[in-house]
Amino acid sequence: MLNVLIVEDDPMVADINRRYLEKTVGFHLAGIVANGMDALRFLQGASVSLLLLDVFMPNMDGLSLLKEVRKKYPSVDVIMVTATKSSPDIQTALRLGVIDYIVKPFTFERFQAALIAYRERMRLLHSAEELEQDVLDKQILSQTRKEQTSKNVDPATLQLVREAISRYQGEFSIKEIVPLVGISRVSLKKYLEYLEAEAHVVSRLEYMPVGRPVTMYRWVADAKRKK
Repeated sequence: MLNVLIVEDDPMVADINRRYLEKTVGFHLAGIVANGMDALRFLQGASVSLLLLDVFMPNMDGLSLLKEVRKKYPSVDVIMVTATKSSPDIQTALRLGVIDYIVKPFTFERFQAALIAYRERMRLLHSAEELEQDVLDKQILSQTRKEQTSKNVDPATLQLVREAISRYQGEFSIKEIVPLVGISRVSLKKYLEYLEAEAHVVSRLEYMPVGRPVTMYRWVADAKRKK
């Protein structure tokens, strides 16, 4: 179970974060605080894996807190959940090692996709002493993969893949979807990675008795419903 501290000064947003968090398996709410100073005090006496962190707050803002967390609690991960769209602020957050950046207002699907990706990342990092490159690319370095993949995505093919998987009930593997879209496994994997980076798809590794683990996917959001 991953302990999460919500750092948010708006009570309504904090409650939304809490409710969304409680709907996601594998997470436990450690507490809610309204500013950076209170967060630092909380961290002194609690075991916390992840911060859900706003930027604009009284006493100590989120970016100032992030700098302190990096100095004092390097093992604590951070997902920014903020209305701040400023490019310099986003760059600062990324350089300080945030694992995701969610802009308000956000959907439950986007929020949950970030948590699931983090949960699977932590599970994977604790499951083996050594990780192969393909596993690193898929589960750890997905943002880099998105930047590489998005340059080669054909809109028509992307729409075909979206329509096929959005109608699929439950989890599916690449092998199950290939006949529905008529493209190669390698190409389909590229489009699924793109959709996962866009938070429309989530994935997990299913370990088999023998052989390599199989990546299972699930459709979680439709861009047409996003605002």
